[in-house]
Amino acid sequence: MSQTEKAEELRKLILALHADEPFEQVKARFDELIEGVSPEEIAAMEQQLIQEGMPVAEVQRLCDLHVGVIRAGLETNDGIDVQPGHPVHTYMEENRKFEQLADQLVQANNAVSLAERVNAISVIDIHYLRKENQLFPYLERHGVTGPTQVMWGIHDEIRATLRALKERATGGVTEAKEDVAEVARTITEMIYKEEKILFPLALEKLTNSEWGEMRRGDDQIGYAFETPPEWMPNLDDDMDEGNQDRTGVIPLSTGKLTKQQIDRMLTHLPVDLSFVDPEGRVQFYSDNPDRIFPRSPAVIGRNVANCHPPESVDTVLKILDAFEAGSRDSARFWIQLGGRFLLIQYFAVRSEDRKYLGCLEVSQDVTDIRNLEGEQRLLDWK
Repeated sequence: MSQTEKAEELRKLILALHADEPFEQVKARFDELIEGVSPEEIAAMEQQLIQEGMPVAEVQRLCDLHVGVIRAGLETNDGIDVQPGHPVHTYMEENRKFEQLADQLVQANNAVSLAERVNAISVIDIHYLRKENQLFPYLERHGVTGPTQVMWGIHDEIRATLRALKERATGGVTEAKEDVAEVARTITEMIYKEEKILFPLALEKLTNSEWGEMRRGDDQIGYAFETPPEWMPNLDDDMDEGNQDRTGVIPLSTGKLTKQQIDRMLTHLPVDLSFVDPEGRVQFYSDNPDRIFPRSPAVIGRNVANCHPPESVDTVLKILDAFEAGSRDSARFWIQLGGRFLLIQYFAVRSEDRKYLGCLEVSQDVTDIRNLEGEQRLLDWK
């Protein structure tokens, strides 16, 4: 049976649950249908239900029943094996602590301990924020939307319950007992769904370069507990030419672009760019049609000291020495040439750990910019 056919059969079982068919009867039919259901099939099932018009809230309401039906199949799936620092490893490390906090929450025996434990487990909001703003968008790029929509709705229910518990905690444990038990159960069930459905699905779909991008974004959002160790993806599996992956795009710190897009963007910038490596060799220039200072391919690999007239070479070398030493990060000059006012700037290019990578020279004709006055808020192409 193909995955599409299997997903369709699973969908029918879930619809039977929604039609109040007895749970054990549905589960018996499931046991006859499949062994070792995959995360992809669960995702396809939920996505198909939503696409056919079933409200996300309805899929969400019986999500626990769905997992209950297929739990035995999920238990046969292989475990997750990722390195410390990988986003999935961090999610799972946080989950172990949330399991402990959920147990402590239901054991609260007075108003003070309940308030403390509600506050402690409320950091789960950061865990969910990373999922919603990092993991979910990457999955959606690969066409996975059903599970993300359902989980986001459950996140919001957990948040709402925790907010209500914060307000009611002073009233005592008895009054909040039902909500405490419910939110602890929901959090625990979400952990199960993450580790048996969401994370295996994500590891199957996402490339190593995407996980690397996600880790950088995770660092910006933050973590529920301690910051995980540094981690860098192994790009060998999804790279086929330099840093270009199978889809023809090059991963950058805040997105992806093709080689052609990068090349054409650089030639369309209204500035002249040149890049000199740490050894003082010219490695790049932007081949703009209206360059201020002429360049030719022969300059690539040339020592920058040989690219400037004698009267200015000492200044250039002084700038490069200061950049390499770390005592300066920029320098700029302005001159008038041929009736135009030119701004020439040098920038030290450094890695995140401040290692010197080279010098970027940016030359710009700012004559027309200096002459701007007043405001122009409307489009005028005259």
